[in-house]
Amino acid sequence: MEIEQLRAELRRHEHLYYVLDSPEISDADYDKLLRELQKLESAHPELITPDSPTQRVGGAPREGFIKLPHSSPMLSLDNALNEGELLDFDRRVRELLAGEPFQYVAELKLDGLSMAARYADGQLQLALTRGDGATGEDVTPNARTIRSLPLRVSESTPFEVRGEVIISNLAFQRLNDEREQEGLPRYANPRNSAAGSLRMLDPQVTAARKLDFYAYFYLVNGVPGQPHHSLALNHLAALGFKVNSARRVCANVDELLAFIREFEAQRDTLPYEIDGVVAKVDSIDQQNRLGWTAKFPRWAIAFKYAARQAETVVEKIDVQVGRTGALTPVAHLRPVEVSGVTVSRSTLHNEDEIARLGLAEGDTVVVERSGDVIPKVIRVVAHGTDRRLFTMPAACPVCQGHVVRPEGEVIWRCINVNCPARLKNSVRHFASRAVMDITGLGRELVDQVVDKGLVRGIADIYQLTADQLAALERMGAKSAERVMAGIEKSKTLPLPRVINGLGIPFVGERTAQVLADHFGSLAAIRLADEPALQQVEDVGPKVSQSIRAFFDDEHNQALVDRLNDAGLTLTHQKVDRSGGPLAGLTFVLTGTLPTLSRDEAKALIEAAGGKVSGSVSKKTSYVVAGEEAGSKLDKARELNIPILDEAALQAKLE
Repeated sequence: MEIEQLRAELRRHEHLYYVLDSPEISDADYDKLLRELQKLESAHPELITPDSPTQRVGGAPREGFIKLPHSSPMLSLDNALNEGELLDFDRRVRELLAGEPFQYVAELKLDGLSMAARYADGQLQLALTRGDGATGEDVTPNARTIRSLPLRVSESTPFEVRGEVIISNLAFQRLNDEREQEGLPRYANPRNSAAGSLRMLDPQVTAARKLDFYAYFYLVNGVPGQPHHSLALNHLAALGFKVNSARRVCANVDELLAFIREFEAQRDTLPYEIDGVVAKVDSIDQQNRLGWTAKFPRWAIAFKYAARQAETVVEKIDVQVGRTGALTPVAHLRPVEVSGVTVSRSTLHNEDEIARLGLAEGDTVVVERSGDVIPKVIRVVAHGTDRRLFTMPAACPVCQGHVVRPEGEVIWRCINVNCPARLKNSVRHFASRAVMDITGLGRELVDQVVDKGLVRGIADIYQLTADQLAALERMGAKSAERVMAGIEKSKTLPLPRVINGLGIPFVGERTAQVLADHFGSLAAIRLADEPALQQVEDVGPKVSQSIRAFFDDEHNQALVDRLNDAGLTLTHQKVDRSGGPLAGLTFVLTGTLPTLSRDEAKALIEAAGGKVSGSVSKKTSYVVAGEEAGSKLDKARELNIPILDEAALQAKLE
C-alpha cells in the first residue's frame, strides 16, 4: 500500500537524520514526502495510525499533567566530586564483590531531564518524566514530537526505555536568539530549557524546541532486560534508539579514570552539555548482589566535573527592559574565557541580588558557566579602587516612563504598555482571543505592523487601514478585510475585556470583571484612589497600588483617551445575577467538554450567577471535568471537591 510505503520511507529518513546523523536527502525533499503522506491520509482518514510520522504533533493544548507511577523507581545516583571519591566507590564495589572480577560501563552524563518511555505492540504508549522517582508526569503528546524517539519499533513485547531529554547547544542558541528577537528573556541554560520544553502544555511549542532523546536503560517488566548493561545499550541501538556513541566498557578503575579525563578535555567541543560521567557495573547479576542503599544504587556513581569559573571585573551595570516591563540589572564584564567561551555579560536578576553580593562597578568577581550561556556572578573577591555603587533608575531607561516596585515584589517594572521594549507582547495580549478577539491579528502580523512602525502603541490598532495591511507580507485584500472586520467588531466588546487588555499588572479576567461591575466605567476606575479600589472584591493593597500606578502614568492616560476616541466600549451595566441557580457557587473548568467550549461553559455559569476560577482551592464549589483533564482534577480529588461532567453542569444550569 502506498501510504505504508511512504511511512516506512519517512521513518527510515527520520532515523538516518535524527539518530545516526547521516541524512540521505535534503530537508526540502523530506518535507515533500511528508506533505504527500499528509495528503493521502487527509483523503483516507480511516487509514491514519498513531505511529505515522504525521502524528508526532497533534491535539489541543492541555490543562495540566496527570501523574502516574513508574514501573520501578527511577533512582538518582550518588556523586563523586573528585578522583579520590571515585576510588573510594571502586574500593567499596571490590570489597562487596569479594575480589570477583567485574567491569564498568562509562557513559557521558548528559545535562537534561530523565524520561521513561513505554512500548507495547511495537508502538510508543506512554512517556513519563522522572518526577519524584516514584511517580512522574504523563508527557506522551510532547514526547511524540521528539524525532529521535521512535514511535514504532520492531519489538512487539512490552518494554520500557529510560533516557535523557536534552536540547543541543546549537538548538539552544537558536531558541535564545529567537526569544531575544521577540523581546523575551533568554533561557539560562540548556537543561532548564529542555525540562521546560518537555512540560509545555502545547505539544506544538515542544515540537518547535527541537528536543533530543538519548536512551540509557532497557527494562522489561520493570527490571533490566539484558544480562549486561553494555548489551542493553547495543540492543536499544539496534531497535532504532539514539544511544550515545561516547561510551566505553572499562576493565578497571584506571580505564574509567582515563575515560573521564579524555572527555573532560573534550567537554567544550561536544554538541551538547555534560556535567560528568556515569559509571555502572556492567553485569546485572552483580548489580543485584551489590544492591541499593536507601537513596542510591551501590553499583553506579556519577562523577561530576568541576563547575567552570573564572575571575573578571564588572566594568559597568546597566538595566534592560523585558517583555513584561521587568527591569533587570545586567553586569558588563571585562571579557574573560570560561571553559573555552568568551563571556562579557551576566544577569544580576534584581537589586536585592546586587545587595546580597555586595557588588559595585569596578569590583573583581568570580563568574561561573555551569552550562549557562550567560554566566552568573558567584561572589565578589576584591573591591575595585574606584567603586561605583549601583542604583535602579527612577524611570524606564527605554521610554522614560514611570517604574514601580509593588510591595512584596523584588522586580521593578515599567508600566507603560506602549514602551517599545514590551510593545509586541502588549499588542498580542490585547488582540488575543480571550481579550479583544481580533481575528487574524496573530504573532506574525503583530511583528510586521510593529516592525514597520504602523503600530507604536495599542491604540494604533484602530488607526490601521485595509490598504496598509494588504501591502504586508503574506497578506492580501481578503486577509486584510478579515483583520479590519475583527478590529471593528472588537469595539463592541464589553468593558471587562478592555480592562484586561490594558495589561495592568495583577489585573486579569476576573479582576477586570469585578472592577467593571463595581465602578461601571473606565473613567471611574481611572479616578479611584487606593482606598476606593480596595472596596472591590478581591482587590487588596498590592493590586490597588498597581492599578493606581498604571493610571497615574501619562502614557497610559493618553492610551485610554485614544481608545475612547476610537469608539471602544468603556462603560458597563452590571447584570444582577444574584437570583440565578448558581449564585454563590465557584466553578473550575478542566479538560475538553463534549459540546461546550471553555468560553461557552464559562459564559453559561456566569449568566446563572456563578463564578469561574482558574485554580482549585477549598473555596471551589465544583470542578467541571472533560476529557484529558489535568492536575486540577487531581487537586479536586485531594480536597474532596465534587466533580461534574458536562451533563451534570447542564442539569444544574436548568
